[in-house]
Amino acid sequence: MKSKIHEYRKNNIKNMSNKISLILCFVFTFTAANSQTIKSGEKLVFAGSYNMSGLMTQLAQVTMSTENVTTSKNTYLHLSCELSTYSKWDSFFKIRDIYESYVNPKTLKPSLYKRNIDEGGYKKKEKYVIKGNTVNSTVKKRNYPESQKTFTIGGSTQDVVSLLYKVRTMDLSKFKVGQTQNLMIVFDEKQIPVTLKFMGKETISAGNLGSKECYKLSIGAKTDALKGKDKNLIWLTADSKKVPALLKFSIPVGTGQLTLTSATGI
Repeated sequence: MKSKIHEYRKNNIKNMSNKISLILCFVFTFTAANSQTIKSGEKLVFAGSYNMSGLMTQLAQVTMSTENVTTSKNTYLHLSCELSTYSKWDSFFKIRDIYESYVNPKTLKPSLYKRNIDEGGYKKKEKYVIKGNTVNSTVKKRNYPESQKTFTIGGSTQDVVSLLYKVRTMDLSKFKVGQTQNLMIVFDEKQIPVTLKFMGKETISAGNLGSKECYKLSIGAKTDALKGKDKNLIWLTADSKKVPALLKFSIPVGTGQLTLTSATGI
């Protein structure tokens, strides 16, 4: 019986990490704009919790950061998102995921996207080289041979990490309650339609930023990653920074949340 409970919880944690990866793409992708509020040196830290046996338990930390990278030809804004289980959970189910995007600092248009996941021994690496609407992808998972693929995406479709920041460049104060926005992201070498709905404002705790009035958004997508109507929600501070303060998600195997604990360099 104990082994079955252990395996059940282990699978739930793995499902949580997989869904958080995709949900993170959805929740920050309200629309495209310029990158006036996105700068190098930002660091946002979140506590990731999952409902286990009726209790919301903190299992992991999510860290988002930005930095400038200069090559011989161009300067990019490097966007990074890392997901790691806390050390006390590593012996139970260890997660070390890194998502990266190298984008134009002004337009946030990506040139390179990288994904490196290690979840309980399951490993996968992805690299997308993006030129215009063409994506050249390289994928290596487990012990399988490396595969390569070339596919096209729409002009407004971007990788999942660069979209994490676009919402912060938009004037959400002009949106009306119930107003929706349709978008498209690329994930696992395919495009996924996303619909976001503006649900008004609420005041909530935003980590070291204190109590903040926030924009509240609902996320929907044509995927089995999300469950329920208006059950997947994101709160963004109602100021020029639009810092994500709280995310609540509902997935087929349960519910969870990401809570902002620290925001620096904003």
